[in-house]
Amino acid sequence: MGLVAALLVIATMAAADTIANRERLGAISKAAEATTTPQNWTSNVRGTAFDRFYQIWLENADYSGAASDTNQQWLASQGITLTNFFAVGHTSEPNYCAAASGDNYGMNNDNFHQIPTNVSTIADLLNTKGISWAEYQQDLPYPGFQGNDYPNQQTHANDYVRKHNPLVLFNSISNNDTALRLIKNFTNFYDDLRNKQLPQWAFFTPNMTNDAHDTNITFGSQWLRDFVSELMNNTYFWDNTLLLLTFDESENYANNNRIFSILLGGAVPKKLAGTKDHTFYTHYSGIASVSANWGLPSLGRWDCGANIFQLVAEKAGYTNWNVDTTNLSLNQSLPGPLALGARSRYRSTWPVPSTNDSCSAGHGILQGVVDTYTGRAPTYNYTAPFPYDASHGLDVGVAYFRNGSTYLSGVNSTGLSTAERSSSISSSGSSSASASSSKSAAANVTVPAVNGFLAVVLWLACWVWCTYLLDV
Repeated sequence: MGLVAALLVIATMAAADTIANRERLGAISKAAEATTTPQNWTSNVRGTAFDRFYQIWLENADYSGAASDTNQQWLASQGITLTNFFAVGHTSEPNYCAAASGDNYGMNNDNFHQIPTNVSTIADLLNTKGISWAEYQQDLPYPGFQGNDYPNQQTHANDYVRKHNPLVLFNSISNNDTALRLIKNFTNFYDDLRNKQLPQWAFFTPNMTNDAHDTNITFGSQWLRDFVSELMNNTYFWDNTLLLLTFDESENYANNNRIFSILLGGAVPKKLAGTKDHTFYTHYSGIASVSANWGLPSLGRWDCGANIFQLVAEKAGYTNWNVDTTNLSLNQSLPGPLALGARSRYRSTWPVPSTNDSCSAGHGILQGVVDTYTGRAPTYNYTAPFPYDASHGLDVGVAYFRNGSTYLSGVNSTGLSTAERSSSISSSGSSSASASSSKSAAANVTVPAVNGFLAVVLWLACWVWCTYLLDV
């Protein structure tokens, strides 16, 4: 019992210290808020299929769970359900990073990362044509805040967290005062809406309660419906705007990483309301679709070969890949310098992007990327519609095809005939079935129940470690 008593004392001290630290943080943030002015930037560059592109992400839901939610169903009835949309890793932060820059650089964690300045982002693409952009992070204490989190100052519940803020991860943004002040909060959003100063590209992140992370899919979906419904009646916001409503990742890591996603907004033709699009997409498709819509270059990473939203592809004259997702998981980040953990696939070097492809959007590679990496071979086959790594056996043997040519990820780089394709897919399926059987066997291992007293001790120890020792 002495150990338990000691842990309880430490836990109490840790909780008190954590609250005190958060209150000090609140005071500091209030002072900074008074002196930090949000940056406003608006533009009017016409696009092929839309004039604004906004994303709103919720957290951690398997496809089936989200699809069965009544509020998600109502939102889907207003737009296009993307039935084959995949996240590109676990945990949360790798997906936010990927959606902003075309890669997650091996990230398999939610740590405080600062990505070097020579890694380009979607902001660099938009800047080439003067297309305005911003982020709106709910409960961000002031524009450009770079702290790891900012809790509710009354209840001390989680509110803003850095791991859900894609662009602040990049030094090219965080080291630029003007760009940094384009990362704003929801109060700033409503100011911009009222003043008709909205950007043409924006990323919206609800707080940890409203995004379903600390609540559930029912709560988060109700919040999302309320938020979007109000905006539907604002013609300035809605007209020719394309909204992507999606999730960062699936909840069950043992399943594939398919996530429920919806396109809606004034840019969606009324005849497509309530329809389904079965095209394969990933978080990288957001970048590729923006590039195709505004005639922008690619980052030369996994956005290069990513499929483009069909309503954009049709107007841009692009043919998307068909992907056989039977054996596709996309549950693991590929090797890179941001991987952590004893079992991680850490690689000290940063992945080299492509510098010599036309890419999905058809406008080549960003000049800054070419200048930085020209003469170096790309790390991966970035012309594929999904990420894979043959050297580690990640998502290899997956068929993708169009215009009569078929490829198997990590197997061939030239098109297969129909007969060869059938044979290869059959062999690939057998291998995947064996792997699935092994996973199922591992999943069925029974873990003995832990003694209740010991469980309390272990829980307290873990809480102290996570909350106190790691938060100093």
